[in-house]
Amino acid sequence: MKPEELYEIVEIARATGKIRKGVNEATKAIERGIAKLVVYSEDIDPPEIAMHFRPLCDEKKVPLHTVPSKSELGRAAGLVVSCAAIAVTDLGDASGKMK
Repeated sequence: MKPEELYEIVEIARATGKIRKGVNEATKAIERGIAKLVVYSEDIDPPEIAMHFRPLCDEKKVPLHTVPSKSELGRAAGLVVSCAAIAVTDLGDASGKMK
């Protein structure tokens, strides 16, 4: 998926569904089996804090996507600060946009 589509899905899910913001909250949502989609930023520093997402999402069969900017991801999540990762737990009206 293109980053613009992912930002839009996060915005829609924030408005009509539920999201978990941050690496720790996203990790918990995946482990608990409530995450429907995980989006994390490529510009995380240090990158090691997101290395566990791929094997964890593969194990739980959760779609995982990356976007280039954590500041844009934060904005899409409704935050004034940047955000390294988002887990969508309820897609809301964005369910039709998932491919």
